[in-house]
Amino acid sequence: MKNLKSCLLSKGVQMPVPESVELGPDIDPERISGDNVTIHAGCRIFGQHTFIGAGAEIGLEAPATIDNCQVGPNVQLKGGFFSQAVFLGGAACGSCAHVRSGTILEEAASIAHSVGLKQTILFPYVTLGSLINFCDCLMAGGTGKKNHSEVGSAYIHFNFTPQQDKATASLIGEVPGGVMLDKPPIFLGGQGGLVGPCRLTYGITIAAGTIYRKDELRPDRLIFGGSEKSGNISYKSGAYRNVKRIFLNNLIYIGNLLALGKWYQTVRSQFISDAFPQPLYDGLTARLDQAVSERIKRLHSFFEKLAGAPENDTSIPARQKQALYERRTEITEALEKKLDLEGSDGSDANAARDQLLEAVRSGISASGTDYLSVIKNLSADDRASGTRWLQASVDAVVAEALDIVPEFKTEKG
Repeated sequence: MKNLKSCLLSKGVQMPVPESVELGPDIDPERISGDNVTIHAGCRIFGQHTFIGAGAEIGLEAPATIDNCQVGPNVQLKGGFFSQAVFLGGAACGSCAHVRSGTILEEAASIAHSVGLKQTILFPYVTLGSLINFCDCLMAGGTGKKNHSEVGSAYIHFNFTPQQDKATASLIGEVPGGVMLDKPPIFLGGQGGLVGPCRLTYGITIAAGTIYRKDELRPDRLIFGGSEKSGNISYKSGAYRNVKRIFLNNLIYIGNLLALGKWYQTVRSQFISDAFPQPLYDGLTARLDQAVSERIKRLHSFFEKLAGAPENDTSIPARQKQALYERRTEITEALEKKLDLEGSDGSDANAARDQLLEAVRSGISASGTDYLSVIKNLSADDRASGTRWLQASVDAVVAEALDIVPEFKTEKG
């Protein structure tokens, strides 16, 4: 370990108190940049897959532990615990962070102090305040640092149910439009909460203090609410009341993650450079695969809990529960096959993808591999083509799953 520390110091890594820094023996010094990287006192860094890019600063406010994370250029991890997560250029985390597996912070996304994330994906510029629990969700929206989606302090994304499941991932924004960086921001006011699984579109503002439980797919809405009306009614834990909504929202979420995989594989890969090196790209795709697998696993667990509908119950919800339970393996296997990201989304979608790719390559030739600049400078027509391509991918995932359970196409539940 002493030789490893000496190696890092000799290549330029700054450690103001090197004797207080703990480095795992499996750290690869070739994956730690010597260009203006600072590791402050008390930090612990582990994992053969850990990568730290130029200009990164670790532990400015408090000691930080990093375990198999990919830390991009000019990222600030100011203190806390970070495991199996990816931070792209300029992302920032305040102290007391607790960031766990499957988390991706894209360029300039940030969280303030005391924020917990797991299986969370934040698109560029998305900003979270302090004292927040925001696991199992994807958030997009906004066009820059002065026009970004925001989550106020003391916010919770509720991601565990009385039925003991986590089929609760929420889509705040979406992938096909969100990656184009031209959508209105979304604002979730502080001291509030969102009960997953929910879907919210762009331009939504939820007022501070509101606990929201529904989908809202109409843009530019203000949602507000006070305390729930008090009550005391009969309730049986374990009884699902809206299986169709839970199932469809999970399918759409997984479809969006798979579309993001296609975006990374087809578009992001064009930007590999010194500012976005291969280890960072590899970490990004690995975390996304992990996120998809997690959602499929949680959806399967939800299916397992639908067993045992009364034989004399012929209601539509009961038949839908039974259909999901009986065909649970077929559905999850169909979703798992989508992980290889192969296959066509149709000739129209492929033509739209090719138009976007040509525009991206032209943008790179003209102005270099600055991802944010190239995407923002795409024409409206090229962005629309990219969105059509990715939306076709989402729709295909949902349609294929619904073909297995046609009861959900023909029956209201």
